[in-house]
Amino acid sequence: MSGVASVVCALVLLTPITAFYLPGLAPVNYCRAGEDNGKFCKNEIPLYVNRLNTEESVIPFEYYHFDFCLSEDIESPVENLGQVVFGERIRPSPYKVNFLENIECRAVCTKEYKGSDPESIRKLNLLKMGMALYYQHHWIIDNMPVTWCYLVNEGGKIYCSTGFPMGCQVRKDLDTCTPIVDTTPSQVNTYYLFNHVDIEITYHSGGEEEWGVGFGDNGGRIISAKVKPASIKHTNPKNPDCSNRTPLEIRNTLGKDESLSVVYTYSVTFRKNNTIKWSSRWDYILESMPQTNIQWFSILNSLVIVLFLSGMVAMILLRTLHKDIARYNQMECGEDAQEEFGWKLVHGDVFRPPRRGMLLAVFLGSGAQVFGMTLVTLAFACLGFLSPANRGALMTCALVAWVLLGAAAGYVSARVYKSFGGRRWKSNILLTSMLCPGVVFSLFFIMNLVLWGKGSSATVPFSTLVALLALWFGVSVPLTFIGAYFGFRKRILDHPVRTNQIPRQIPEQSLYTQPLPGIVMGGVLPFGCIFIQLFFILNSLWSSQMYYMFGFLFLVFVILVITCSETTILLCYFHLCAEDYHWWWRAFLSAGSTAGYLFVYCCHYFVTKLNIEDAASTFLYFGYTFIMVFLFFLLTGTIGFMACFWFVRKIYSVVKVD
Repeated sequence: MSGVASVVCALVLLTPITAFYLPGLAPVNYCRAGEDNGKFCKNEIPLYVNRLNTEESVIPFEYYHFDFCLSEDIESPVENLGQVVFGERIRPSPYKVNFLENIECRAVCTKEYKGSDPESIRKLNLLKMGMALYYQHHWIIDNMPVTWCYLVNEGGKIYCSTGFPMGCQVRKDLDTCTPIVDTTPSQVNTYYLFNHVDIEITYHSGGEEEWGVGFGDNGGRIISAKVKPASIKHTNPKNPDCSNRTPLEIRNTLGKDESLSVVYTYSVTFRKNNTIKWSSRWDYILESMPQTNIQWFSILNSLVIVLFLSGMVAMILLRTLHKDIARYNQMECGEDAQEEFGWKLVHGDVFRPPRRGMLLAVFLGSGAQVFGMTLVTLAFACLGFLSPANRGALMTCALVAWVLLGAAAGYVSARVYKSFGGRRWKSNILLTSMLCPGVVFSLFFIMNLVLWGKGSSATVPFSTLVALLALWFGVSVPLTFIGAYFGFRKRILDHPVRTNQIPRQIPEQSLYTQPLPGIVMGGVLPFGCIFIQLFFILNSLWSSQMYYMFGFLFLVFVILVITCSETTILLCYFHLCAEDYHWWWRAFLSAGSTAGYLFVYCCHYFVTKLNIEDAASTFLYFGYTFIMVFLFFLLTGTIGFMACFWFVRKIYSVVKVD
């Protein structure tokens, strides 16, 4: 292993680095037509379209699900596994853009709708549905999202969104058209389709010293692409006039003898800006999202909780526990040994195997797998490999890490189950490889059926489902068997004290040392460390906002691990002092109860942030939420159990018993 690390380090050191950007993404040079369209630069700038989504529905749709203009190019960019699972559907667009070629007003296509044609009415109603639910386009130029920038308050703050609406509807209770379209009260229940876009592309013109090849003013690299949607009623489709900003009104109903003509047009403007470098072209998008200050507040809030908990644990370990151990050992050395008291009383039962030890071992194995997946994914994200520019890389890395960490799941589950004295090793291996992944895949498959029934772009194709099953049964399951084989081959864990044959009777417990209150209290502080970070994570999942603060997320993950560990150790110590030795499941559930608070927060987010009303979207939201909560339950429960297991073995190993 050290040899491999040396080779990797040598390769990193020998690689020439001129600037730090997003790893794996190379810049593309563009130049004017006729300059050099071969090896060094390109003239045509591909404009791709992605799925359309909205905050009022969980169901996204592919671009061509709506009756928009079709592209002549049928080849789509290759999508990785993460993009397919996340529901991204990147397709070529009918909009043609050439570098430094300004376009004033160019028609793309014309769509006709007749009131007597049922197919036309169906397509028009689909457009109305998209406008009523405020579905948004997501376009891509040079691997950059095409942004829509607008003022968000009177102070002049500009927010740049990575999507722009396909249209709007004027209602009595909501007007999403102002100030994009000039509307009057008489135009209630009218739709305005944004059939025109003004595209502004900003480029950086570098020289030969900067890039190794120079094009002067005839070449450069794209640093931003912004769009302004508009609704224009074109009277002459063959010769459209984009300066006429009379909005295109679509009434709620279309008569049988009536027809509607929609002309899609666009304009392109190029602007030169040499003050912004290509390596920092994402800054204007990320800086418009007010996350940094709140993230620091979240970190400080979490650190205060950690310091408080650490002080409590330190006080117990260094003062109370130290005094207990010294007193117990002094009693053993004395001639007149007094009666045992406190947590030493249960030394003969503290390592008694728990009930349903098989299930606990399976949960711990799957939790170790989720923990390793989270740690590896966040590590790569902090290094920049899973940045927003590298689409689908986050989910792809998580899936690959989960598959490869099947060996860790089998090993941990086998070691824990063997320490419980379990002998059904075949059942243990099968449950470890099938139970938790089976629950997640079954829920995912059911929700995929719902998306398929709705014709959503988020539907995972059958071939991808087969690929996921192949990764599960062809890679993860065999690795789980291999890990379990080595786990069972290991010698059983030697506990520091012997277990009595007859279980000790547990005295009546007070309210705060009973199982349920302790489990409920165990998740409060860990959740308090992460709830602010959760808001941004949920925004990235359901509101199409970019999440890029992976450094903050990694720090919060470390704080979560520390908080879960310290909280579980505290509760475990109190319960042992109360002579309750049933700590195995309680340690797992105390930290795992953080997932219950996560579910409550997701319900609060659903009610306050999202405007979802239809039953299918509600079912999908809570289905995906349950998957996230279940995985989080395994993660936090495993962290708490391992910390408590270490703590119990440590304190009983330093006390003289018998």
